[in-house]
Amino acid sequence: MVRAKYQSVLELGEKLNIQDGDVKEENGQLQVWGTAATPYEKNLLWDEIKRVGGENPSDIMADIKVADDSVYARHTVESGESLSKIAKHYYGNAMKYNAIFEANRNILNNPDMIHPGQELVIPNL
Repeated sequence: MVRAKYQSVLELGEKLNIQDGDVKEENGQLQVWGTAATPYEKNLLWDEIKRVGGENPSDIMADIKVADDSVYARHTVESGESLSKIAKHYYGNAMKYNAIFEANRNILNNPDMIHPGQELVIPNL
């Protein structure tokens, strides 16, 4: 029953390719654990848990670790994107584009020149 309630969380975990993940149901509580690639992916999982179960759900226990917390996320540039659009997506603020530019100076010379397929580091702020 509780597993079905949190099915979207389990599907997101699969989509994000959570490593060493496992799930078990015990005494009406869903227990999930695993390792997300980045803090951003961990946050996505927690956001989905809260969306389904509310701000402080008691019917789920999640232990999500992070494999690489040296960066907030990694992002592959898609056609039509700009650093400000990417900053808005990850930080909620388009004006944080310069933090992404500075973190990627090894591959970017100009914040207005990014190309599809480039792998960008999204730094922790």
